[in-house]
Amino acid sequence: MNRHSGSDLAQDLLRLGVEAGDILFVHSSYKSLGPVRGGAIAVIAALEDAIGPDGLLLMPSFNLVAREDRAATWDPAATPSTVGWITEQFRQLPRVFRSDHYSHSVAARGNGAESFVGGHRSQDGYCAPWDLKPWGKTYGTNSPMYRAYRAGAKLLMLGVDYLSSTYIHLVEVIYWNKQHAASLVGGDDPPFLAMDRRALGVYWERTGTLCRGSVGDADCRLFGVRDYVDALLIEVERNAERYLL
Repeated sequence: MNRHSGSDLAQDLLRLGVEAGDILFVHSSYKSLGPVRGGAIAVIAALEDAIGPDGLLLMPSFNLVAREDRAATWDPAATPSTVGWITEQFRQLPRVFRSDHYSHSVAARGNGAESFVGGHRSQDGYCAPWDLKPWGKTYGTNSPMYRAYRAGAKLLMLGVDYLSSTYIHLVEVIYWNKQHAASLVGGDDPPFLAMDRRALGVYWERTGTLCRGSVGDADCRLFGVRDYVDALLIEVERNAERYLL
């Protein structure tokens, strides 16, 4: 059986549209790639080769155990990532920095990584159902995912579908805050408006600007985070009932 090399994967990423200097947020399925010489570490090296020394690699490093257990099990240096083998290997590497959020942390390595994921304990910005003191706003102004949105990051969906697209949570959070601004400021707890991710993915595939191709054996999508979030938010504001779960 042929095994993909790291250089093969890096070339595939460049053909897909990853560029030197990118801020690249990656959702991934290791199995989808097929056999890779060097395993997950080779995949990470390929991602870093593609973005180069001026790029910044971001991965979710979430602690999605039972919700009632997340705070008690949280240790930013030791708690495993629960969102894929590549993310768990990544968070253990040297010079990887991990944001301090008990549930929705993000890991980063590269240009400005430490400062980019710092400040996740800030209380500034949008409220979300996963907010829990002393940790900060999950998708607030100083959260890594919001910073990536503001900074023009690209989202790479490496062998996963829109069910894995956590950025739809940001769409939900912004919409929820707009719909219930007075209640949230007043300390109330209005029902969270969760969206159908796959249905929103169908809409994005039909109307959005994205690149699609193979990395190894994985079917992949690459697009701008800000374009994605802004387009889905406009659609949700127009047709919320079509997507609410």
